[in-house]
Amino acid sequence: MEFIIDKELFLKALQKIQGIVEKRTSMPILSNVHLEAAESVLHVTATDLEVGMKSIYPAEVISSGKITVNAKKLYEIVRELPNQKIYFSTKDNDWVEIKCGKVQFNIVGLSPEEFPYFPAVKEDCLFEIESSLLKGMIEKTSYAICTDETKYNLNGLFTKVEVNANGEQILKMVATDGHRLSISSGAFKGTAGSELLKGVILPKKGIYEMKKVTEEEDGTLMFGFMDNSAVIKRGDSYMVMRLVDGDFPDYNRVIPSANDRIITVNKDEFTHSVRRMAILSSEKFKGIMLEISASSIKISSSNPELGDAREDIDVTYGGEPIAVRFNARYLLDVLAVAETENVNMKFKDELSPSIIIPEKSDSFLAVIMPMRL
Repeated sequence: MEFIIDKELFLKALQKIQGIVEKRTSMPILSNVHLEAAESVLHVTATDLEVGMKSIYPAEVISSGKITVNAKKLYEIVRELPNQKIYFSTKDNDWVEIKCGKVQFNIVGLSPEEFPYFPAVKEDCLFEIESSLLKGMIEKTSYAICTDETKYNLNGLFTKVEVNANGEQILKMVATDGHRLSISSGAFKGTAGSELLKGVILPKKGIYEMKKVTEEEDGTLMFGFMDNSAVIKRGDSYMVMRLVDGDFPDYNRVIPSANDRIITVNKDEFTHSVRRMAILSSEKFKGIMLEISASSIKISSSNPELGDAREDIDVTYGGEPIAVRFNARYLLDVLAVAETENVNMKFKDELSPSIIIPEKSDSFLAVIMPMRL
């Protein structure tokens, strides 16, 4: 195999798959990128058996063929090469020669025969979706994805299309780790297949790679399902992720319905205050206290090893005084993705879950469990 390719283009191709290739694996082939040159294009493929990506780039193909090379090392080599055309060729015993200007590398590859099969995508099972919609929904929910690998059915985003009272289709993404829950909604145009109507769990790693795809440019991308996998297509790139096999808990039962103590607070002011109070928190003493009265919240933190701090901020509230303790990190994660000037916090009592929603918005809702006082 021999081909010549533009350095910046090759670098972009290798950069795109760095998050997918396995860094620590008992199968060395999963640390490699599969390169196939044919008919004036280069196919670049990576997979960790859960998430895979295949992209096509223009190249001057002298002779067709395929090889796999360590993806991280190849990326590091290409990144440091001079800004000229790269000449890439394979030699005997799966060795690879890379030339660029006066630079020459000879590196060891692995046989492409060992590389896992990448499924052929049927485009008729894909539909169009706004990438800005997906990007926003992932941002508002992915922070709450569970990191405990034993709770595998929570290690992803539950994604479903529901029909509201007006007959409109609403796409929902939901994440929870047992201590907090986040739900994002958006209008869904197009025909939802059986998978989305039933609900699927997209894997955590696939979600982060999907978000990178949505950040590349605005406009639409293609999204769909095949063989128990989700598929995303943008331009000449395909990404396939295996769906999490499990049942997501009924999140509607977690959303409290009797939270009638509602305060309205300025989001930026509240964020800065919580961040200041969190300075004194630690793994052992990570809670901050909210003492809510008719016109203000007293936010405080106390750590026997460091000291204590308190601050008052103005709020709109007409109910009975209430004191609640929260993990500061959980509050900051929600406030970081709320896009309105003010947020509403809804409480029932000191020990019941609290709701946070952006003011005058129904596209986002977060539930946070308080800490024991």
